[in-house]
Amino acid sequence: MSSAARSTVLVAGSANLDFVVRAAHVPAPGETVLGHGFSTFPGGKGANQAVACARAGGATTRMLLALGEDDFAMPIEASLRDAGVDLSIVRDPALPTGTAFICLADSAENAITVAPGANLTLGEEHLPALDGVDWLLLQLETPLPTVTAYARRARLAGLKVALNAAPAQALPDALLALLDVLIVNEGELDVVAGHPPDLATGLARVPVPCVIVTLGARGCLARVNDTVLLQPGFRIDPIDTTAAGDTFCGALVAALADHQPMAEALLAATAASALACTRLGAQSSIPARAEVLALLADPARVPDAAAHAALAAACAC
Repeated sequence: MSSAARSTVLVAGSANLDFVVRAAHVPAPGETVLGHGFSTFPGGKGANQAVACARAGGATTRMLLALGEDDFAMPIEASLRDAGVDLSIVRDPALPTGTAFICLADSAENAITVAPGANLTLGEEHLPALDGVDWLLLQLETPLPTVTAYARRARLAGLKVALNAAPAQALPDALLALLDVLIVNEGELDVVAGHPPDLATGLARVPVPCVIVTLGARGCLARVNDTVLLQPGFRIDPIDTTAAGDTFCGALVAALADHQPMAEALLAATAASALACTRLGAQSSIPARAEVLALLADPARVPDAAAHAALAAACAC
């Protein structure tokens, strides 16, 4: 697409500063483990997805976020601007910038505790004008009434609405009715779909035109109206999976905003997500468009027919 015809994605959601400790394993309740590395990284589901959308190319990316008036806000804002995201920032002097405390195991598993801080101040009145916006991408690290209000205003304005239902919680029918795309992982699908017996039942049970469930290293499964699509994962050596889901969401919506067919969007998002697992940090791990294209151009690394068959068998599809 030409730059004049580029679609615009607005991401409305959370932004945190991540405090990451590396350790041999994630501690069990009551256990203390010694770490062997510490870093801070800009993160938060909303901000991660905005960076992923911007780096994927194909669409102009904007973000609505809330930050405190503290030093934690500075690296978050700098990371988003460096990625080319146009920002609408709500400043709250009474609350700190959101933070996340992450224990990252050597196996790439992690445990995350989030202190939302200023993220909780985002309200219906903060949503900017939607003129020229084509897609709205939301998550659940901001208040649910705010998420619902944003989705309602977007639908009334004729936008497409995508929701990453994370962290997991039951969703009201009023919100589901406003969505075009719902993205969940297996645990989130279990909650949203009311504990279905299997993935296919869960996808069918959620009243949204397109429901996508990410399956970690196995790839993803999507129901688009009555059609089921499978996308196996790429074989990689994971280092840090923290931003994998967020990278998938941002890259997927960027591809859809660029008018790519759903099958192609799932492929690109799965590739971007895989690459994000090969580096440390959240936004620092999200790949640029050229890296994703290089991976997709390598026939030795793109999942083959056998991988598709294996995923279909695992999902009973």
